[in-house]
Amino acid sequence: MAQAGRRWQRTLFPWLLDFGFTQCTSDPCVFTMKGNSPDDELILGCYVDDLFILHRGDGPESLYAKFTEALASRWNVEDEGPVSDLLSVEITRHDQHVTLSQAGYISHMVETFLFDGVLTSVHRNHAPASDDLPKLVDAAIAAKKDDPPAPELLRF
Repeated sequence: MAQAGRRWQRTLFPWLLDFGFTQCTSDPCVFTMKGNSPDDELILGCYVDDLFILHRGDGPESLYAKFTEALASRWNVEDEGPVSDLLSVEITRHDQHVTLSQAGYISHMVETFLFDGVLTSVHRNHAPASDDLPKLVDAAIAAKKDDPPAPELLRF
C-alpha cells in the first residue's frame, strides 16, 4: 500500500480544517488552532500516520480534550502519551520550557561516518552561531512580553 499515507492525509486534513484548524502555509503537515482563552491552543504535526500535538491546557473543557475526544470518536486512535523522541530529535520537558537535542543522532552519524572519531580540529563547544546568541534570545523574549506566550519556549 504505497499510497496509504497519502489516502490518510486526504481524509485527515479536510477533517482537521472542518474541526477549525488552520493549515500552516510553510509546512502543510502542521496545523494550529486557538481556543477562547490565550492558554488554550493547539499545534498539530502530522507525519505519515502519527500526530504530534503541542498543547497548553488539558483540562476536561480544554481544546485539547475536545479535539482528542472528537478524533477518537472518528477514528480508532491510540494515545501514546508524552513524546520523548520525534524524528531523531530527543524532547525533554521542564517546568517552563522544552529542550530539543539530537545527541543520539549525532553519535550515530559519528559512529557511521567518522571511523576514527571526531577530528581534533573540531572543538566540542564550537557552534556556528554568534557569541551574542544568548543576549539576542533574551532581547527577543523581552520584546515579546506583551504578546501571548508561545506554547513552549525553546532555548539553545
